Amino acid sequence: MLKSFFKLEENNTTVKTEVIAGITTFMTMAYILAVNPSLLGNEFGSNMDATAVLIATCLASFVGTMAMALLANYPFALAPGMGLNAYFSFTVCGAMGYSWQIALMAVFIEGLIFIVLSLTNVREAIFDAIPAMLKKGVSAGIGLFIAFIGLQGAHIVVANDSTLVSYVDFAGNWHTQGICAVLALIGLLVTAVLYIKGIKGSILVGIVVTWVLGMLAQATGIYTVDVENGFYSLYPSMALTDFSAIGLTFGQCFKADFSGVSIFNFIVILLSFLFVDMFDTIGTLIGVSSKAGMLDKDDKLPRIKPALLADAIATSVGAVFGTSTTTTFVESSAGVGEGARTGLASVVTGILFLLAIFFAPIFTAIPGFATAPALIFVGFLMVSAILNVDFEDAAEAVPAYLCMIAMPLVYSISEGIAIGVISYVIINIVCGKSKKITPLMYVLAILFVCKYIFL
Repeated sequence: MLKSFFKLEENNTTVKTEVIAGITTFMTMAYILAVNPSLLGNEFGSNMDATAVLIATCLASFVGTMAMALLANYPFALAPGMGLNAYFSFTVCGAMGYSWQIALMAVFIEGLIFIVLSLTNVREAIFDAIPAMLKKGVSAGIGLFIAFIGLQGAHIVVANDSTLVSYVDFAGNWHTQGICAVLALIGLLVTAVLYIKGIKGSILVGIVVTWVLGMLAQATGIYTVDVENGFYSLYPSMALTDFSAIGLTFGQCFKADFSGVSIFNFIVILLSFLFVDMFDTIGTLIGVSSKAGMLDKDDKLPRIKPALLADAIATSVGAVFGTSTTTTFVESSAGVGEGARTGLASVVTGILFLLAIFFAPIFTAIPGFATAPALIFVGFLMVSAILNVDFEDAAEAVPAYLCMIAMPLVYSISEGIAIGVISYVIINIVCGKSKKITPLMYVLAILFVCKYIFL
């Protein structure tokens, strides 16, 4: 039944491969179960109930990922997006001073708008309008981006006042950052060796091995728990979740008090969510599907409409549950790196998110340095897409290059796409190659420029 429904043979995959890949994707995304409640529950931000946000995160991820599996049959997983949750908490609720109920209503309406755009082919047209070479740049850029996220999660790369980023001081912070960085590097080597040897599940094994080594380091005193600075116990907890907490956020978006809310500011908030979510999703779909070889001969993604619709549905549903914008996660590339090619992998990931409601403390114990090897290695797999860019044609290659380097440096997939689109249009117009620019690319370039000016 599984082989027939998900067309496993047509996609040259097996049940075992899809299951392992689905677990791998979940393991690389599990950090959202800890991060999202932390951000939305921050007292200086939206100050929502952390347990309620945790449950909402699990439910929204389950609904979105299952929708992707059943509607589009793609191995893409969804969860509340990083960056969007920070904007939700610290900008909309913190700096602007709006209630989290109003922020949830903005997310809910954004999702409805996306549903309409998905049904009317607008988002599909945007995806198809992006030139093939620029899509390769997006894929490579996402590879660098998630590798950078992994390097940060492992504490290999840390903040530096002089150079913005720097290498970790192993000796000065040995029992926290130092040992985490070393364990991540060991996990990366394990992952690489197993992958080169053709061992199935190499990325997942790398995560587990790194986590186990971390627990051994804590048991022997090499790793020291320092909660104040964000270094928590690596041992999983068997505590259960307080399910009644979901009542604190469920449906609260419909109870938002708009008295004293500026219509203009609300529209700005709505458009900000809309822009970032749209192009983060499109960028992720381009990057992951390109690496998985899912694009057709015209560099279009078959069944993109149901994929985009699943993303839109998840956003509105997530707002009702009580979480920020739900979007397609770039960490899906970890599962693709393990061989995922169908929605069966997403079913596995979705079920694990649902089970995480019951055993959330176990999954939230997976440290960032344990998932870092997966992200860094998948970054290597994805960055190879740049080899398919025609560097003899600078008008095509330069925008792809700018898009690629922008994503990790400005820490945003959508901003990388914006820079790529704007530079592509300007360079080709000035160089007398405007005939190959589609009308929609002009529209996108103008919209991105307007976003920088007005938003």
